[in-house]
Amino acid sequence: MPVSALVRTRNRTASDYCAASPRYGTAWNRAVRHRGTAVALLCAALLVAGCSQKDDASSIVRTTTNIAGAGVVGLDRDTSQACPLPSVPDPSNGKTRTVTHAAGTSEVPADPQRVVVLSTSALDATCAVGLWERVVGAVPIDGPRPQPVYLGYGVLKIPAVGSAAQPDLGQIAALHPDLIIGDTSAGANGFTALQAIAPTVLADSASGWQTEFTTLAAGLGRRGAAATALENYRAEARETGNVLAASQSQASVVRFTADQMQVQGSNSFAGQVLADVGVQRPTAQRGTSFDVTDKDLIKVEGDIIYVIFAGESGERYGRTVLRGDAWKDLGAAADKRVFAVDDTVWHGDGLTAARALLADLRGSLNGFVTD
Repeated sequence: MPVSALVRTRNRTASDYCAASPRYGTAWNRAVRHRGTAVALLCAALLVAGCSQKDDASSIVRTTTNIAGAGVVGLDRDTSQACPLPSVPDPSNGKTRTVTHAAGTSEVPADPQRVVVLSTSALDATCAVGLWERVVGAVPIDGPRPQPVYLGYGVLKIPAVGSAAQPDLGQIAALHPDLIIGDTSAGANGFTALQAIAPTVLADSASGWQTEFTTLAAGLGRRGAAATALENYRAEARETGNVLAASQSQASVVRFTADQMQVQGSNSFAGQVLADVGVQRPTAQRGTSFDVTDKDLIKVEGDIIYVIFAGESGERYGRTVLRGDAWKDLGAAADKRVFAVDDTVWHGDGLTAARALLADLRGSLNGFVTD
């Protein structure tokens, strides 16, 4: 559903997309024809209603929580299957294996049993290969919960080891780990000290989440399991894109911090997953991430807008923008196609987060919000 400067679909119900009507004029009819398979998908969803004014649950997103007009996605997320059963370790000729990573080379256990994780991406990786129950310590995230809920509730009980900015070496050593994994931002200044406690593997957080996941999985002795998991994810992403006719939609993604509004571009986690699905981006958002202000909101326009709030302060600032006249004048806002999504998922970093994002897209990309 490409954004058109000529036709802005204000206050339409889902049924308005089922067929062009003379009352909307030639420009509207032309825009509807260009929607192609996306229109067909919406009409199929409303077939029982005969494209009438009745809303169908498969095309309308109903939310019990609304943030300044944005319907909240993911409140009913099922995390019971987020982490699979333990995967088998890679074949090995001994008790250890050599792993090359962003901070150097480490000799790690072939099948580690007591793991300390120093980043959310590392915890996500242990979940993705089924080893989260071997995590004996983890750095917590900011917010009311120590770990992201999308990983399930079991991870909330993992003991904390300092903070992401400053892991507590004493607490880590007291847990007697046989492996430490994280990213370079967590351990760049203390790799030698960490390595003195246990074999340590640090991934490059700037290398892209799939490469980072592969490195962390290698540290866990699960290269094979990681390759299979990534192959399955890519197939799921392609199938999701086909089902949703994703290439017919231009999705905008905006993240609010305490005092900034940033478009999530092609280099962001959300941008990479959207590309895997085949979702298009508005012309202004096809490069890397960039900041915007409430004076140039045209850059956040899209067929659909996903908003991300970084904590309570990000939500406070986001509410002020979403309640402003300039935001309400956006076509997506007028069409009730603005969705609030989980920061730990859409601004995440890992395979489990990517699969959760796919689920969010399946429930929202072709939907509308009803209060």
